[in-house]
Amino acid sequence: MTAMLLATTLLLPHGLSYDGAWLWPVQTRSVEREFAPPTDPYGPGHRGVDLPGRAGETVVAVATGTVTFAGDVAGVATVTVDHGVERSTYQPVRATVSAGDAVQAGQPIGALLAGHPSCRTTCLNLGRLRGDDYLDPAALLGADDVRLISPDGPPPSPPSWEPEGIVNLLGGPVTSPFGMRRHPVTGEVKLHDGVDLGAACGTPVPALLAGTVTFSAHRGAYGEQVELAHGDGRVTSYSHLSSREVRAGDRVEAGHVIGRVGTTGMSTGCHLHLMLLIDGTPVDPLSAGGAG
Repeated sequence: MTAMLLATTLLLPHGLSYDGAWLWPVQTRSVEREFAPPTDPYGPGHRGVDLPGRAGETVVAVATGTVTFAGDVAGVATVTVDHGVERSTYQPVRATVSAGDAVQAGQPIGALLAGHPSCRTTCLNLGRLRGDDYLDPAALLGADDVRLISPDGPPPSPPSWEPEGIVNLLGGPVTSPFGMRRHPVTGEVKLHDGVDLGAACGTPVPALLAGTVTFSAHRGAYGEQVELAHGDGRVTSYSHLSSREVRAGDRVEAGHVIGRVGTTGMSTGCHLHLMLLIDGTPVDPLSAGGAG
């Protein structure tokens, strides 16, 4: 029996997790139109799930794999990623990857386009295939996170945000609030899309809430950044880190150390730049009214 289990493990394709769990490819964790398989290969049905999003929003790979297609299918911009046993498809998505590229879970693969015909507003059609068979993607996205949206009613309001604990997250002061300001490096007047918390370089940075890591890499002016999705369209990000201690796809609890304070990217000194996004829009993390 042990030998059989070992053989089964060795036969699993590289990069495919044993439980097969998928990350959410867009920030909103809700389903506008659910899976409705056709009764025959050419019959009517809905061969995927529609996930609400914003035009231009980054779409990430649901799992580690290899891009097998990036182009148009019947005039619809499409990306397909092979995960070994199964494949994921993303429409309509303007690809930033090419066929043959290896991608990690949570890695950006393109930008969401408007115009998917079965949605009231912009949405991503996510497909799941095993061979020629269409399967329900929502089964791998995590049933506890799926929230169906009525196609006839308005989109649900985002949940209220409790800012308690943010100021004391690192034990240091708020050195720059959310809002318009003159950038200390470029001199440009623009939105400061988060709050800066002062702390010494190397200070552990805990996750504000439980969530799934959707990004953990260097991101331009933000420097080393970790991004967590918390459900219902809420995302927090932690920037200018000196080090990152989690990877895309990791599930973390509130208080788990995800990195350490630094001054990477476009920064004038050691601090944490903390952002809160709701459905992709930055809001003031310290203002419950602005996020509820």
